[in-house]
Amino acid sequence: MDLRNCSKCGRVFSYNGFDMCSRCSSNTEDDFKKVKEYLYDNPGASVTEVSEGTGVAEKQILRFLRENRIEIREENNCLLDCERCGVPIKSGRFCEKCVAELKKEFQSVMKKPEDKKPTTSSNNNRMYVAEMRKKR
Repeated sequence: MDLRNCSKCGRVFSYNGFDMCSRCSSNTEDDFKKVKEYLYDNPGASVTEVSEGTGVAEKQILRFLRENRIEIREENNCLLDCERCGVPIKSGRFCEKCVAELKKEFQSVMKKPEDKKPTTSSNNNRMYVAEMRKKR
């Protein structure tokens, strides 16, 4: 069992692939629902307005933007910058151009090497390890 400290409250929890305990994760989801409902009723609200209207911290609202859970629709209102090139973006961590470049770089690293054929020998009982990869 892998035990870790919650990134939000510091409590020890059994790691489940997320950096928060179940209680903090549940609270974060509740905050997201509040923000989502507020934006549904008040489209175009600023981060400060959403924070004041919902009681959710501005930092958490910016985290929702970084996670692509919400986005800014106005063309000239970008609060975030691409973490790679610094261009203003509406949500997420990277601009579309950098996402495409990163995807291309990742795919070139993950390309399957050319298949090697086993050399023929008189002994037909040889075994080989097959390369296994996850497909997306």
